[in-house]
Amino acid sequence: MKSEARVVVIGGGVVGCSVLYHLTKAGWKDVVLVERDQLTSGSTWHAAGGFHTLNGDPNVAKLQGYTIGLYDELEKISGQSCGLHRTGGLLLADTPERMEWLKMAHGRARYLGLETELLTPKEAKKLLPLIEERHFVGAMLDAADGNLDPSGTTHAYAKSARIGGAEIYLQTRVTALERRAGGTWNVITDKGMIHAEHVVNCGGLWAREIGRMVGLELPVLAMEHMYLVTDEMPEVVEFNRTHGHELPHAIDFKAEIYMRQERSGMLLGTYEKACVPWQPRQTPWDFGNELLPPDLERIAPSLELGYRHFPAMERAGIKRVVNGPFTFSPDGNPLVGPVQGLPGYWCACAVMAGFSQGGGVGLALSQWMVNGDPGFDVWAMDVARYGEWATRRYTNAKVRENYARRFSIRFPNEELPAARPQQTTALYDLMLAQGAVMGDSWGLEVPLWFAPRGVEPRDVVSFHRSNDFAHVKAECHGVRHAVGVTEIANFAKYEFEGAGAEGYLSRLMTNRMPREGRLVLTPMLNEGGKLIGDFTIAKAAADRFLVWGSSQAQIYHMRWFEQQLPRDGSVRVRRFGLGLVGLSIAGPRSRELLAHLTDADVSDGALRFLDHRSLDVANTPALINRVTYTGDLGYEIWVAPEYLRRLYLAIADAGRDFGLVQFGMRALLSLRLEKNFPTWYRELRPIYGPFEAALERFVDLSKSDFIGREAALREKESGGKLRRVTFVVDATDADVVGDEPIWHDGKVIGWVTSGGYGHYVERSLAQGYVPRSLAGDTGPGAFEIEILGERRAATIAPEPLFDPQGRRMRG
Repeated sequence: MKSEARVVVIGGGVVGCSVLYHLTKAGWKDVVLVERDQLTSGSTWHAAGGFHTLNGDPNVAKLQGYTIGLYDELEKISGQSCGLHRTGGLLLADTPERMEWLKMAHGRARYLGLETELLTPKEAKKLLPLIEERHFVGAMLDAADGNLDPSGTTHAYAKSARIGGAEIYLQTRVTALERRAGGTWNVITDKGMIHAEHVVNCGGLWAREIGRMVGLELPVLAMEHMYLVTDEMPEVVEFNRTHGHELPHAIDFKAEIYMRQERSGMLLGTYEKACVPWQPRQTPWDFGNELLPPDLERIAPSLELGYRHFPAMERAGIKRVVNGPFTFSPDGNPLVGPVQGLPGYWCACAVMAGFSQGGGVGLALSQWMVNGDPGFDVWAMDVARYGEWATRRYTNAKVRENYARRFSIRFPNEELPAARPQQTTALYDLMLAQGAVMGDSWGLEVPLWFAPRGVEPRDVVSFHRSNDFAHVKAECHGVRHAVGVTEIANFAKYEFEGAGAEGYLSRLMTNRMPREGRLVLTPMLNEGGKLIGDFTIAKAAADRFLVWGSSQAQIYHMRWFEQQLPRDGSVRVRRFGLGLVGLSIAGPRSRELLAHLTDADVSDGALRFLDHRSLDVANTPALINRVTYTGDLGYEIWVAPEYLRRLYLAIADAGRDFGLVQFGMRALLSLRLEKNFPTWYRELRPIYGPFEAALERFVDLSKSDFIGREAALREKESGGKLRRVTFVVDATDADVVGDEPIWHDGKVIGWVTSGGYGHYVERSLAQGYVPRSLAGDTGPGAFEIEILGERRAATIAPEPLFDPQGRRMRG
């Protein structure tokens, strides 16, 4: 065994072997994999082996498509068969709502270049005669679906990695990880120590334990998962004989089952509601090629429905039942990437769909390690998407919820209840008392909308405009006509101090830093000139800056901030979290309201647009930013948490004289659409450049040294490939939610990033990216946007529909 290596990959399942192979493919040869038992021990060996492209996040779906296309390459390199069966797959809808979901998935597939087709129940039955078609309203065929041999595929990765120069050590358990003073790692095993620059946690069932070796509690939990294999079925034999190929895969959403052909019978697996975690505290190190006792009674409700939907299955004998553990994260997507505060420690775990995602995970992580960037938008898989609030018991509750909902629809206005409320502010009970319907924003309860007295405060979940529509409209009109107040504690807040703080932030951000007492809005780019952040920055003192950003990206951004810190100690950064909370007041009467609450002069001349001040407001020491995401006249008021309740009650009391309304997150997002304001994760992602995103006024290329400047300059000179635009959509009772295809002249040419209804301007709005050459086509109905399977006319709005000159927010 080597004593030195550039990378040590811990774990010999399909994901670990994929990471190892992709590192060698990227040019790193001094890499080793350490496995406590044999390759595939843990979860890989007993997996059902299915693969598919379908995923709720289009960027993850792209990586799944890469994974599936990789298997032919692996077979050629390694000479090892992956046991591929490319049968295609059917997704079966039993209700109109599920069919609408399939129409949305089919629309996403169009711009991803995936081959899908919507079918009637009769057409689906021709492909899968086992179906009792009267139980279904439609289906979608995904041509890329299939299954493989888990062991053969894992060994194909491993052999390909060895051919590329990697080494694999079996029967070698990692017992400890020690970080050296220089930032490298001692990987201590029961066979000796390896000194490594990088460690990759591909521990699978033992990912938590590998994390705990460095003081990290990863949000991952193993669940028992069962599938059964039938005896030979005459219906299967006859289909194979007459058609010359195997039956396609099938997912039955109602019965919560998946099925595929296995030899001359069928394999049927369930994601049952009565799910059971496995080893929720500690995974035994001696667990290996073992199965758990089957419990058919637990999955009986799914089997009963499945037998009604596929009657031949009920007549089939059961050859064997497999019950084994698989790991899941709270949202079901993998945990991938570098860990904040632990340079050189990487994760590639919680990959529950290893044969759909393992190749893409390996590709993204290897590029991240070798090139400093994954080369894709992997936010939906980034380990940094979770904060410290994702505790072990939180993870347990959310994983069980996610598992039980594996085949359930997630409606765009649906908030899931498990492990809530996790974090609340001092206003939580007051919000509920006023009819707030709450949502989860990075673990924090935030008001979405307010139900008036006599109206039940709950969402009726739907793909169409729902019961909140009229009430969100009233909130928007209240803001635009008078003044509204909303809680903004969920914003990310940071402090940068030190003699080098201004130079450091200037290097990170594209815009110039503000003068003392002023604000700037600025994007942040990676080295490739792509968007990785969007911030408001205040210069509070000569060597002190306050920064606000997206709540969901707090760990993601802290990781980047720390990576860029100078080593001389001249800059200190901290994240406030809920140590700084706030309220936003917005609307034409917001200045009057603020003036009533403070002795300070808040006239336009004294407190200008983009000013930052320290003031006493309602007897509380506060920080004031004259800016608001509504695009109207407004102010952010930031206070320590112990003052928030007093501040809010004072605003509510004084606001009665000014027509104050409460407004929630949905109204705020509607108001920002009317101003063409982008938002992180939707319009602003690391696949877009600042000029493509129409943020050129926040990019100062006269600065000579900001990260990504050269790439941004090239983008400006070339014009870039894409442009962010806003559409007015000829919608009826359903608006875009994001990821819908954009059509032009009969072709899909772009995609929607976000949208909804602009309640004040009375228009259905969508933001999205189109080729730069088409962004000037502002003719009426020049585009179409596909909403729930229907192509609706869409027209580019060349300027914001509300206050295009910005007079309201500057006045």
